[in-house]
Amino acid sequence: MKRRDFIKAAAAAGVAALTFDQLQAAVTKNQMKVEAAPDMVAVMGGEPAQLLERALQEMGGIEKYVKKGQSVVIKPNIGWDKKPEFGANTNPELVEALIKQCFKAGAKKVSIFDHTCDNWQKCYASSGIEAVAKAAGATVLPGNDESYYKEVAIPQGLKLKSAKIHQALLDADVWFNVPVLKNHGGARMSVAMKNYMGIVWDREYFHSNDLQQCIADSCTWAKKPALNIVDAYRCIHKNGPQGRSISDTAVLKTLIVSKDIVAVDTAAIGLFNQIETMDINSVGHIANGEKLKLGTQNLNQLNIKRIKL
Repeated sequence: MKRRDFIKAAAAAGVAALTFDQLQAAVTKNQMKVEAAPDMVAVMGGEPAQLLERALQEMGGIEKYVKKGQSVVIKPNIGWDKKPEFGANTNPELVEALIKQCFKAGAKKVSIFDHTCDNWQKCYASSGIEAVAKAAGATVLPGNDESYYKEVAIPQGLKLKSAKIHQALLDADVWFNVPVLKNHGGARMSVAMKNYMGIVWDREYFHSNDLQQCIADSCTWAKKPALNIVDAYRCIHKNGPQGRSISDTAVLKTLIVSKDIVAVDTAAIGLFNQIETMDINSVGHIANGEKLKLGTQNLNQLNIKRIKL
């Protein structure tokens, strides 16, 4: 259609007498509003790689978060010497899929680490994460020695004013927080905020100086994750954080993704409550995080996309 014909046709249809460039800009603006990435995506009913692929697609694609030549850190939960079926650690298939996505986007290097609770070598091996990470081309880093950590300021913290954080995160261009959803005896629940305890060295300080506040404080560290990717494929619903038997684990086949760490934990606990009752008010670090302006517990304020595969 010629430019003058387009304007005539628009006028005939009752469209305001805008210039061609103005009309084009208006259409583009409206498309951007419609196609804007949601604040959170919850995908259910698939295998870990499928869940991740769809979630990232809805969030704007991996290329939105990882640029060519960047160094990436993926921080799963690898805290326990447990096999994947126990649900104590992040699903290795999810970690593998995210590594591949990062390299697909052009990442120069992808590194994996956790400050484990059990022996780090046994945790890395038993979880299945070490094997899939290496096979996918990632660098697997230990987190068992204080020399790997450097002290940084946490100026917004109320109880935690500084912390030693793993050097890999300090050096990374971008990082992803990839926890597993599970019950936790001390913190009540372990999701995205609690996963920060695996990036610091002195966790004893947390336990002796108001655990719930220190968890929230740690999340105010300036270098925020590109995304919080909550693995809810398998979920320990009692006797967490490592479970006593496979019967403590429920298979939910779900992934929840958001930049908002308070909101993603709130949504994850809502999912958890479908199998085991947990009063979110007892998970103090989430409300503390909202007070520190890390995000919102009011999910009604957010644009949330729910997808069943």
